[in-house]
Amino acid sequence: MSSNPNYKYIDREKSWLAFNARVLQEAADETVPLLDRLRFLGIFSNNLDEFFRVRFAAIRRLSLSGETGEKILGGISAQKLLKEITEIVIKQQSESMRVLEIIEKQLEKQNVFIVDETKLSKEQELFIKDFFIQKVSPELVTIILNDLAEFPLLKDTMGYLAVKLVMKVNEKTKLLGLVKPKKEVRYAIIEMPKNINRIVELPTDKEKQFIMMLDDVIRYNLSSIFNIFDYESISAHMIKITRDAQLDIDSDMSKSMLQKIASSVKDRRIGEPVRFVYDKTIGKDTLNFFLSHMGIESTDSIIPGGRYHNRRDYMNFPNLGRFDLLYQQKAPLLVEGLSLDGSILNRIANKDYLISAPYQSFSYLIKFLREAALDPKVTSIKITLYRLAKNSQIISSLINAAKNGKKVTVQIELQARFDEASNISYSEQMQTEGIELIFGIKGLKVHSKICMIDRIEEGKLKRYGFISTGNFNESTAKIYTDVTLFTSHQQILKDISKIFDFFEVNYRLHRYKHLIVSPHYTRSKIYKLIDREIVHALAGYPAMINLKMNSLSDFAMIDKLYDASNAGVKIKLQIRGICSLIPGYKEMSENIEAISIVDNYLEHSRVFIFGNNNNPEVYISSADFMTRNLDGRVEVTCPIFDEDIKKQLIDNFNLGWKGNVKARYHSEKLDNKYRIRKEGEVIFRAQLETYNYYKSHITEEN
Repeated sequence: MSSNPNYKYIDREKSWLAFNARVLQEAADETVPLLDRLRFLGIFSNNLDEFFRVRFAAIRRLSLSGETGEKILGGISAQKLLKEITEIVIKQQSESMRVLEIIEKQLEKQNVFIVDETKLSKEQELFIKDFFIQKVSPELVTIILNDLAEFPLLKDTMGYLAVKLVMKVNEKTKLLGLVKPKKEVRYAIIEMPKNINRIVELPTDKEKQFIMMLDDVIRYNLSSIFNIFDYESISAHMIKITRDAQLDIDSDMSKSMLQKIASSVKDRRIGEPVRFVYDKTIGKDTLNFFLSHMGIESTDSIIPGGRYHNRRDYMNFPNLGRFDLLYQQKAPLLVEGLSLDGSILNRIANKDYLISAPYQSFSYLIKFLREAALDPKVTSIKITLYRLAKNSQIISSLINAAKNGKKVTVQIELQARFDEASNISYSEQMQTEGIELIFGIKGLKVHSKICMIDRIEEGKLKRYGFISTGNFNESTAKIYTDVTLFTSHQQILKDISKIFDFFEVNYRLHRYKHLIVSPHYTRSKIYKLIDREIVHALAGYPAMINLKMNSLSDFAMIDKLYDASNAGVKIKLQIRGICSLIPGYKEMSENIEAISIVDNYLEHSRVFIFGNNNNPEVYISSADFMTRNLDGRVEVTCPIFDEDIKKQLIDNFNLGWKGNVKARYHSEKLDNKYRIRKEGEVIFRAQLETYNYYKSHITEEN
């Protein structure tokens, strides 16, 4: 173990950028199938967009406020942090372009060619011309900029082609006898169409497959777009602007919450620019024209990039029928003892069940709601919703229940970042169908994942429900690892009922028998659980804490874990994203190890295991150990009482911990070093072994 560092915490923004670097590592990993490597490049780009819209923007606001922000940012000034972030991002962007070049060359060896407008065959030229006329041209928004009284507002994260036209010198100017007449330059902007797939498949040539970016389709047809101008040269380079995505909620009491959020989302489009990315081959005069007219100064984050921006579109790169270049998709498994054919409520009445997505089928949640919608004994359904799928089966199930006379109550979080518009649309749809909506609590986001139904059995009320670590979203359930507990434990469900009471009358503080609920109890309860391990360690008893979550950045919670480490508690952390804790330092964290797994699925579940002197207590939660989750949101942490499920979750954690392929160490160096296999140690890919674990628990009868 090393001696103590000069500081106790890793900056959360730099730690997040280190997480995104792990995503980029997957794109660079030659053991990952080629088309999946492109997908990871897309995820890297999409993540970076959101980072600038939210975190970078927040630090920039702090910087512009005149405050140093050192207390908030853990000892570094906002101005210095912005500079350091920009330097890191420029390096990562450069690395991403290098990785893309390698992938493209390796795709060529597989007879997949990504071509630009200069490398087309005659047949492809005819295809591109027709494709442009039929599909692209009607969708294009093209603006000539020179004579506009006001520069147009460029949309957040939208890709644009910045066009420069050098005009021919007219005959009159030549007749004046000027030796070198000044050539007129015109500038234009072309907005990339949103409704056309950016990745265009061209006709195949024998065994060869060809891809062309929509940007290059437009470049090839520039002469068609600008044919009314008499120019001698024309060029087009990609630019992209990222804007501050902070929502400013109107305080007008006469407006509904729906109206306020809708108005704020609309205003987001004019947020302050926080990042400007440009093709590094663009002419200096063209770059300066756009920067000056957009009011972007050198103090803003101006980042040189490659020929193509918005590489997030690679997330939807077509499979080309080349499944040999993709990870083999594994069908979601059934849960032992829980059939999708019979009554799910009858099963849950007798036993708790755990669903571990995407290894096991998310369809159980839909089945639960569909059955409740039709069951004459069910009187009401209550659920919290945060992020939903594009065509949500959850919503259709709830509407179905309302049409069958059930009282349906939905707490929907209108401020789920970047899902506000979608949630507003769903809210309006549900209101029309008579569903009662709750729009949250002032000052608190509702991030909990809970559902409860009331059912009358033999004249008495009996409750059923589920509690999850993830969103009720059938799309993300295919790629996010989350666990959901189905239960008819009446005291747990009574606690859930109290949470819904709190949503409606939130000045009344409730006591909960089993659930741990933020913002009132999570911090203090977790402290007590850690303190108990400290007491055991000091008394010479076995003491351990195993935590799996997305992010760990709350300084006070980190200090508590440091205290536990110093007392001799053995702590294992699986933190996918931000980890501000520094593991492995003598007299501070020498008993703490921390890893991150980045693989085909996004690790998203939160599982807390406390040793309790060899009688472990296990919890699942919607909360990370971030200040916002502990103190600023409604979160739910649920104890696991069923011994089989408890074992499943402990096994699940241990499988992750054994990973020696996709596991990286967290460290203060932020260098993302892979866990090295010991001599003779077999390859152990944690996500694959987790799938095999659940598969081994299915009997032939199931």
